[in-house]
Amino acid sequence: MISRKAIVALVLIVSISAFAVGAYVYKRNAQAEQQAVAISQSEHLVRVHSPVLGPREAPVTIVEFFDPACEACRAFYPIVKNLMRQYPADVRLVIRYAPFHRGADEVIKLLEAARKQDRFIPVLESLLDTQPSWADHGSPRLELAYRAAAQAGLDMQRAQVDMAAPTMDAVIQQDVQDLTALQVNKTPTFFVNGRALPSFGAKQLPDLVSEEIAKAKK
Repeated sequence: MISRKAIVALVLIVSISAFAVGAYVYKRNAQAEQQAVAISQSEHLVRVHSPVLGPREAPVTIVEFFDPACEACRAFYPIVKNLMRQYPADVRLVIRYAPFHRGADEVIKLLEAARKQDRFIPVLESLLDTQPSWADHGSPRLELAYRAAAQAGLDMQRAQVDMAAPTMDAVIQQDVQDLTALQVNKTPTFFVNGRALPSFGAKQLPDLVSEEIAKAKK
């Protein structure tokens, strides 16, 4: 006859084993779910059509959801530019478009046309420099944005043809779908190696970038 102590011990062993198996399964499921979320997020963060500045093989990727008519994007541009200058081999910037302001979609098409002429950076910087003159949120003065692009060396006749292409609308539509999936509701919104910037500030972005660079070099 099995003693009461043996039965209790057996029950404890079975219970502990069941708990261990359950904890293992839970952990595996949680890891699989986290991996699936990470994969899904990465698909929404970077697209083939996205402008990429800096070395493509850089260990740290900054993804910026950007509106050319956004004053905060204009203010953050020197910070991002300085980071890329500070870490020329370690950081790349992927720009995603977030046309939250009126007229921003047309200026985005202007930037994409500039990219086709290898004038993306000069046109971008000219548009940001002159943003206060054209980016009236109620009634943007797009003719001044076009003038700024032309002054940066953009062939406007060729640009107007490129801006009318259906692919331009497709680029904007895809970026809007991705920012919606990622619940991006303000610009600029930054992700550094997939990590969302924890708070909105000029110090937080450099801190997160330097942290990711340090991790990559371990």
